[in-house]
Amino acid sequence: MRIVQAVFGVFHHFELAHQMHRRHHLQKIYSTWPWARLKREGLPHALVGCFPLLHTTDYLLARTRFYPPAVSAKMNSWNARGFDRWTRAVIKPCDAFIAISGAGLLTGAKVQAAGGKFICDRGSTHQRYQENIVAEEFKRWGVSPSLEKPHIVIREEAIYQQADAITVPSTVSKRSFVQMGLAAEKVHVIPYGVRLDQFKRTAEPPKNSFQVLFAGQVSLRKGIPYLLEAFARLKHPAKHLTIVGSVQDDIRDILVRFPQENVTFTGSLPQTELSARMSASHLLVLPSVEEGLALVQGQAMACGCPVLATTATGAEDLFTDGVEGFIVPDRDVDALASRLQQVADDPALQQRLSEAALLRVRSLGGWDQYGDAWDTLLHTLTGLPREQN
Repeated sequence: MRIVQAVFGVFHHFELAHQMHRRHHLQKIYSTWPWARLKREGLPHALVGCFPLLHTTDYLLARTRFYPPAVSAKMNSWNARGFDRWTRAVIKPCDAFIAISGAGLLTGAKVQAAGGKFICDRGSTHQRYQENIVAEEFKRWGVSPSLEKPHIVIREEAIYQQADAITVPSTVSKRSFVQMGLAAEKVHVIPYGVRLDQFKRTAEPPKNSFQVLFAGQVSLRKGIPYLLEAFARLKHPAKHLTIVGSVQDDIRDILVRFPQENVTFTGSLPQTELSARMSASHLLVLPSVEEGLALVQGQAMACGCPVLATTATGAEDLFTDGVEGFIVPDRDVDALASRLQQVADDPALQQRLSEAALLRVRSLGGWDQYGDAWDTLLHTLTGLPREQN
């Protein structure tokens, strides 16, 4: 079976590419990052195609103070369309083309015309559903809406209609597509795995304090206000919350409204340091109001750190409520605070959750179950028998 992938940057697509390569399926993966960045992903150079100019320029400009949002939106649009035109021009005949959502509209149609299948891989909820949730959150906290980018949802929905199948990492993501009118049988849930070589338990949390961790973008979409309010209610003589991740513009000016005693913001950290902090934390809290399936959940569990997550995070596809962690309703400060207090008050419970989390992640086999699920789906869609691989 000949599989081609297309992705903006990296995301989880290089994990998928490794799984396809191991099964002798991968013909090519195209990315908008340069080879200088992609070589660390460990695939042979001959299997990787690069279209880096626009994405790299956008990335570098975004690190300056002189990059208006309107120009950034234009650049993102040019990158998506330019990448699609380029992949359409260079792609070779294949049995299936897997493109991250927002990519591959023209290329997917070319593959389909030649008898191949086009799969849209969406890492979160339906684009319009996501935008509605985020708009609600902006309104709730009195934040001015971000620059509207109607071209994104128009392109996304055109891709959803064009694709032969849509893959998402969680049941909550699938429900959003069904709610927005797509047929349930078109949407396939394939939960992410975790790099067990990078994330492992290297330490034990301290016994004389209660360490809580958040990892991800610091934004309204990630539910940071609810986390700060819930943590402030936690009664413990030596509590501490570490928030790892870059602070986004939508929350930057309103962070001062929320309690921050015993809270540290570290900014983004290398994966090795993040793994160490997960090992030394009693609980990872992910209070998102919209998500696909945050990779940090599996990463924390692999480090022996149980997870307290909202229903919006896709946690139901990764662990069982009350066994390896807890799942609470999104935007529910009372529920977050209650579970935080429960774990802080019961070290034996924290230990049981930790051990169960380790067992659960090990049973997933890193990314192998993810690769197996993709392999099954691709054979079903293409109709190719396994003997032809």
